[in-house]
Amino acid sequence: MKMRLRNLVFLLATLGPISLVVLAQEAATGEAAKPPTDIETMQKVEDSWSVALAKRDQFGLELVLSPKFVDISATGEVRSRNQEIAYILTKFPDLISIEQRVVSVRMVGDVAVVNGTYILRRRVSGHPVDEKGIFSHVFQRNRAAWQCINAQRTIVVEESVDKKGAEAEARKSNAELPFHIPLLHKGDEPAQPPRASDQPQTQTPPP
Repeated sequence: MKMRLRNLVFLLATLGPISLVVLAQEAATGEAAKPPTDIETMQKVEDSWSVALAKRDQFGLELVLSPKFVDISATGEVRSRNQEIAYILTKFPDLISIEQRVVSVRMVGDVAVVNGTYILRRRVSGHPVDEKGIFSHVFQRNRAAWQCINAQRTIVVEESVDKKGAEAEARKSNAELPFHIPLLHKGDEPAQPPRASDQPQTQTPPP
């Protein structure tokens, strides 16, 4: 009887840690197998686009831009994919960096409509300037990859980032914003209800 009890205790002591390890591995596997959200997926695509822009990587740009790509710049210029790549490689040497942050994604079959904010840093007269605004990108799934077929952006504000420079120059767009942008656009203050003292008072005529 004592021998059986010892064997049982030994078995439990041996299987206990093994069970914990198995459960931990299953939990880790479950987390690793969790599919990315639409925003995470498209943010990865936008990041690769930003890197290709900053490095002026023609091959990287051709991977993310569809042959059907059409770009409408903040100034209203319309360019095809080849024109956009040529512009970046030859006419955009003042680009320092760009960060594009996805705010919303709408999936319609193999088409994704991506809206977000961007900060584009470039040199103007030798001084770094941040161009902040919003973008709208339309992507189409091409086999396992997403390629942009239409892009448009709107400048919200331009400001100097040179601490030793002159006063920051700001140029705000008059275009209405489709969504609130933290740190870039402050919505209108809500209207305050009229105070009781401001209400017109009527006097009751004597009987």
